[in-house]
Amino acid sequence: MTELRIGVLGASRIAELAIVEPARALGHRLVAVAARDRGRAATFAQTHGVERVVDSYAELIADPEVDVVYNPLANAFHAEWNLKAIEAGKAVLTEKPFARNAAEADTVRRAARERGAPIMEGFHYLFHPIIGRMFDLLGDGTLGELQRVEVIMRMPEPKPDDPRWSLELAGGAVMDLGCYGLHVHRQLSRFADGAPSVVAARAVERTTGVDESMDIDLVFRNGATGSSINSMNWDRFEMTLRLVGDRGQALAHDYMLQYGDDRITVSTDAGTTTLHVGTRSTYTYQLEVFADHLLCGTPFPIDTDDAVTNMRFVDAAYIAAGLPPR
Repeated sequence: MTELRIGVLGASRIAELAIVEPARALGHRLVAVAARDRGRAATFAQTHGVERVVDSYAELIADPEVDVVYNPLANAFHAEWNLKAIEAGKAVLTEKPFARNAAEADTVRRAARERGAPIMEGFHYLFHPIIGRMFDLLGDGTLGELQRVEVIMRMPEPKPDDPRWSLELAGGAVMDLGCYGLHVHRQLSRFADGAPSVVAARAVERTTGVDESMDIDLVFRNGATGSSINSMNWDRFEMTLRLVGDRGQALAHDYMLQYGDDRITVSTDAGTTTLHVGTRSTYTYQLEVFADHLLCGTPFPIDTDDAVTNMRFVDAAYIAAGLPPR
């Protein structure tokens, strides 16, 4: 096998950025798509060059021509269809969050282990040189010892019928945005003597149990502090990462590269400099890593243990804010 044959569950908005464009750039095939509305799937296929439409999610994951299932369904359906794809012997690239909660994530982890099935959660930011360069500034001593982490994830309000506003569909600002901020903090553990802990959280509810915004406070073992600030009711997109050390600080202006700003501003006693690290899509880097694993055996940089642990942090944030986990 020299190319992936990808099946897409649903005809979601994110699929164009997250799988269609990367597959086209890397030479992989989009062989099938299924959606609850076949007409919508047909439009998606025609627009994006998917080879054919199938009648159901079940038919797609059973399709012998599908090697990889991409799962961008509403959060409540991530674990269910990841499990079914695993049982069908498919590799899975799933959108975050991995599941509704840590217990559900653990069920998927156990199934993947039993079947030896490749599955990776789509924290696409992790694969771009932006995040690598930010971490390097700590690793090479430029910023000194880590003291503070600030992740801001804010966006304009989704439409009223968007699944992200539904408790039943496992919506909420932390599920959609905060899972990233918590993941970033966890990736910085090696610079702070170990993993952080959630110590407090404050939420504004859109409807009962559904957070339209949440600010999460974290503390690392070395005493460094962190904040994950999340809102689905902001006047613009804002997705920044600031690292503060005892020798300086660095700001990634758009660490998710959602709007094409690849700047990193570094400020130390030596002055302020601006780095540019490239605007190739984070999702293209992600699919490249995923394909390298399937085609060449290169290890995944994050595994199902990482996915379960991140869902534990998500659950902890909801509990700290006085809200129920999904």
